[in-house]
Amino acid sequence: MSSNELAENAVREESEREGTGGSPRRRTLLIAGIALLGCVGLAGYGFLGTDEQPEPRTASTAEVTYEVTGTGTVEISYLARGGTGTATVERAVTLPWTKSVQAPLGKAPAVAIVLDEKGGQASCTLAIRDRHVQRATATGAFGRATCTGGTQARQE
Repeated sequence: MSSNELAENAVREESEREGTGGSPRRRTLLIAGIALLGCVGLAGYGFLGTDEQPEPRTASTAEVTYEVTGTGTVEISYLARGGTGTATVERAVTLPWTKSVQAPLGKAPAVAIVLDEKGGQASCTLAIRDRHVQRATATGAFGRATCTGGTQARQE
């Protein structure tokens, strides 16, 4: 073989090695690097999650109806033990008054009444799922009454 032929064979072998990724060791490192990159990408995706947020669990609730009847003007505080746990207060309410709310199961809804200085007579009632739970009566100036009850899971 002439020196030109040897040089051409060497160039051909070199370009074949470059076209196939070089030496077997180099190819192994390249494949390992790609596999590692894929694993890191999947781990990152799992760690960071997606933009979708899981649906919040909704607590089971029961309908609670507060009712205040009678004569006079009252201040009414009612509680369904919802998100904040604070009472809602309505002042100088002329009777009759009714309010329905959704209360979480296992919590105790409550309604309290206070007559004004002129007095009178007023009764509060509490019904859970249309079932009467409690009744209380307030009389006279600044008379007070409170009705409470527990919301239990429905017994079928």
